[in-house]
Amino acid sequence: MSIREEFEKRERSFMSPFACPSSQSRGRRVAEKPCEVRTAFQLDRDRIVYCNAFRRLKHKTQVFLAPTIDDYRTRLTHTLEVAQMARAIARALYLNEDLTEAIALGHDLGHTPFGHSGETVLKEIYSPDFTHSEQSIRVVEVLENGGLGLNLTSEVLDGILKHSKGYGKVLPDDPEELACTNEGRVVRIADFMAYLNHDLDDAVRSGVIRDEQVPESCRRLLGATHSERATTMIKDLISSSKAEDGVFRLRPSDDVRAAMLELRRFMYENVYRSPRVQKDFEKSKKILSELYSHFLEHEDLLRQGMADLQMGGGNHDGEPRERLVCDFIASMTDRYAMNLYANLFFPSPFNQKVN
Repeated sequence: MSIREEFEKRERSFMSPFACPSSQSRGRRVAEKPCEVRTAFQLDRDRIVYCNAFRRLKHKTQVFLAPTIDDYRTRLTHTLEVAQMARAIARALYLNEDLTEAIALGHDLGHTPFGHSGETVLKEIYSPDFTHSEQSIRVVEVLENGGLGLNLTSEVLDGILKHSKGYGKVLPDDPEELACTNEGRVVRIADFMAYLNHDLDDAVRSGVIRDEQVPESCRRLLGATHSERATTMIKDLISSSKAEDGVFRLRPSDDVRAAMLELRRFMYENVYRSPRVQKDFEKSKKILSELYSHFLEHEDLLRQGMADLQMGGGNHDGEPRERLVCDFIASMTDRYAMNLYANLFFPSPFNQKVN
């Protein structure tokens, strides 16, 4: 028996009947010989961590554009916080921690530069149907690995696709909008918990809001510090989730859920839609819109740029140029986009000597 098979046997011995054991994965789009050491979901996790798109997350905005200090969250540190919270929840509920971690680490691979501002821009200039979750799927299926994709399991792909909730319900009523695994549903909730908590932390650090502005009900029910809020959210979800009529229902208690929704409303009104963040949105919109128009008109530069970012090799023949420009824009980091914009549109220093 291989190491992988021993591990799969161990999974089946302790996991909840509502978990998704690695040995029961529905498989990959392209069949592969199983690894002798790693389970299918462990292999997915490693492929995500080693891909180009994952590394670029370190220079993509979470909320605050181009911060001058290093302590603000980036899209990468957000991803790591989601993975930590999701793993803690999955472990306590005897779900598959490896599947949960793989989904969490891959959930934002398609996120644009400049955070959700960049996503909004691409909705306006490319397609109203653009979403970072669907772009994440395109990253792992089309753009990575020289156009071959990462060939992830269907459970990880499903969890990545269905992690996003925007201002909608954390867990929607429509089962079609829910991940097919409880592990994917854990990531969706952990993503919500993580960004509420750390975005509040960064907003106070930046001076956009003050601690005392946070609604008293949120401070009382969730806690006054990052650590207290995270602990409350995680413990409450674990203790409140249970099986009912043969179905496992993930849900926080009514009081904590209400406090989290109130905190989200406060964050949207006072942080995400604040004049400071909106001012940066207008700047990022100008940068991305002008880059988009430029590369629509210059296919040679587009192809070179995609090659520089190692995006899919030559496997894009026949795709609309708008689709390729969208891929290129979405794959950029903040600083790459700003540097490219400066190189294309700012005048170069004139160094010729005058006699």
